[in-house]
Amino acid sequence: MEEDTDFRIRFSSLCFITEHVGFHGTIKSSPSDFVVIEIDEQGQLVNKATDEPIDNIHKVLPEPNKFAKKTKLDLQNVSFEEGSNQEVNTSVGFPNNDQNHQTGSEKEDIIDDGISKCEEEKVDILGSLLDKKMNELLSQFASDIKEKWDSKTELIGASPEFSLGTILDKNQRAILHSAIRQKFPFLITVGRNSEIVVKPNLEYKELCHLVSEEEAFHFFKYLDAKKENSKFTFKPDTNKDHRKAVHHFVNKKFGNLVETKSFPEPNYNGDNPNIVITVRFREKAHKHRKKSLLECQERKVIYTAFTLRKENLEMFEAIGFLAIKLGVIPSDFSYAGLKDKKAITYQAMVVKKVTPERLKNIEKEIEKKRMNVFNIRSVDDSLRLGQLKGNHFDIVIRNLKKQVNDSANLRERILEAIENVKNKGFVNYYGPQRFGMGRKVHTDQIGLALLKSEMVKAIKLFLTPEDMDDPVNRAKKYFLQTEDAKGTLSLMPEFKVRERVLLESLHRFGMTEEGCIQAWFSFPHSMRIFYVHAYSSKIWNEAASYRLTSYGPRVVEGDLVCLDEGGDDEHVPSSKVHLVTEEEESANTYAMHQVVLPVLGYNIQHPKNKVGQWYQETLSRDGLQTCRFKVPALKLNVPGCYRKILKQPHNVSYQLIEEDIDVKAEGSHMGEAISSLLISFDLDASCYATICLREIMKHDF
Repeated sequence: MEEDTDFRIRFSSLCFITEHVGFHGTIKSSPSDFVVIEIDEQGQLVNKATDEPIDNIHKVLPEPNKFAKKTKLDLQNVSFEEGSNQEVNTSVGFPNNDQNHQTGSEKEDIIDDGISKCEEEKVDILGSLLDKKMNELLSQFASDIKEKWDSKTELIGASPEFSLGTILDKNQRAILHSAIRQKFPFLITVGRNSEIVVKPNLEYKELCHLVSEEEAFHFFKYLDAKKENSKFTFKPDTNKDHRKAVHHFVNKKFGNLVETKSFPEPNYNGDNPNIVITVRFREKAHKHRKKSLLECQERKVIYTAFTLRKENLEMFEAIGFLAIKLGVIPSDFSYAGLKDKKAITYQAMVVKKVTPERLKNIEKEIEKKRMNVFNIRSVDDSLRLGQLKGNHFDIVIRNLKKQVNDSANLRERILEAIENVKNKGFVNYYGPQRFGMGRKVHTDQIGLALLKSEMVKAIKLFLTPEDMDDPVNRAKKYFLQTEDAKGTLSLMPEFKVRERVLLESLHRFGMTEEGCIQAWFSFPHSMRIFYVHAYSSKIWNEAASYRLTSYGPRVVEGDLVCLDEGGDDEHVPSSKVHLVTEEEESANTYAMHQVVLPVLGYNIQHPKNKVGQWYQETLSRDGLQTCRFKVPALKLNVPGCYRKILKQPHNVSYQLIEEDIDVKAEGSHMGEAISSLLISFDLDASCYATICLREIMKHDF
């Protein structure tokens, strides 16, 4: 195979943050030289065997800065602030998952089920779930929205948002969704992965043009409570046209949930009686919800967690093989992060619809594929990407040499380099494995094609052969020449699970644009979006290098900084990202380790300096100047996120191994009998060991 010179040039152009000289060496001489062990959210290495069944690996206590530690509430006896003349008693109930709701063209998750109970005691549930500062910020946001509406000021630009941050526990999210909307019916809550975002309820504002704000307030509380057989009554109204407008509004917005009817006001004597509009929940909707809940309880999905050890095996290939042996599909597997191929890796996984006993039955069989599974136990839910604290690395670097024309002592160079990166950190680039280093077509190229909705081109890129004469590449070459999916299937080896699944779909649907869309759906969502993320990652790398080259390691006006020091690096909520002002630059208010850059998506902002302009020019270069980072045909929505420019390794330890023979490595002086470096360290989630080593060694791999 030809050397991937384009990729090497691309990576070698990325700048460094440290100034030491570095050294040369070889990594990944064998898989055992590169051991990766996932660190779970509790800070435990996942390769540690456990004898007891561990349940609820997805249930993690909320971060201290998100929820104050207060007395646990008895949710069966909670009351919200209730001032309505129309008292509505509701039962307590929380959803297990966020439901989809379409707002304009943007699909977001909105929780609809809520709780409310009218009692004399007024319990502020938000005060028990949120810390004091977050509560104050939320109240201020609500107050600002009401103030703008009361002053008839239009909200200019995008709808304002307030983020409560990342909340990992589903039940906590459900409680907060309902509590906020009960206390502030003029707001809606939106779930984005594990983040809760609060926005103005524009439907509330629209209703206020038809009825009094008091009525609108209590109507939305009634809707959120969803008490079966309950009703809500608007104030009496003699204007038929106005009543018609109210009927139309309610049925247009909420007709699938409620129905409206008009009745004469009780005990009214006169020729022109007042008419009241009464709203009731549709009976069918309640029956359907009850049935669905019952069915869900009867058909509870089985989830089995395990630790996967694999050696010199691509993760998606490992999942494909396991899926075949277990009789499930690849999308039934969930994991917290991707792992290297040429390495020995340990990672947590969850498979659904498979019992622990069934997984144990294939242990011997999968050993032939250099895989092992252990720590097998039942759990309640799947994993999600990013649900880990980080990774531990044990790495051997061989064939150590000094840089060309470096006359210094090799040992001193190595120690200097390690200590420098320990103290100053490294540029947090995405690693080469994210892009398929060494291949003719890189994953970011496929992602760009998908973002441009070039489905046929993306398929051809995926099936582009390497310059190797083996069965896999011969099959790919045949396909590009003939587009004969059936014939290619007969040539493609059985172990190439992804390629075969794709070809089977192409054989069924054809090589048309629509056929290629269907073929992409043969991949799980996590794999489809992986390619789009690869493109975003490539642009982030180039942006980070441009930012450091342009301004150096200092915070400047227009930079974006993260205000949440303890937050998740790649799930920084928009409310925690701040635009640096000229005064803040002059006062050195922020440090370089706080600076973030956006990973492309539809819900991010760009820096307001040369870097922001660079983003715009780069998107135009790639034909994405109008891209909203959504591919509706493939059900891909990419909101984007923020990533810190600098990161530091933790718990660094190292050992130099000396030669036992007289032959010295080229570039070494006599007395420098060093052959290998053993180095261990921990990195935060989404950081790459190869990138950390690149900064240490000043050497591209």
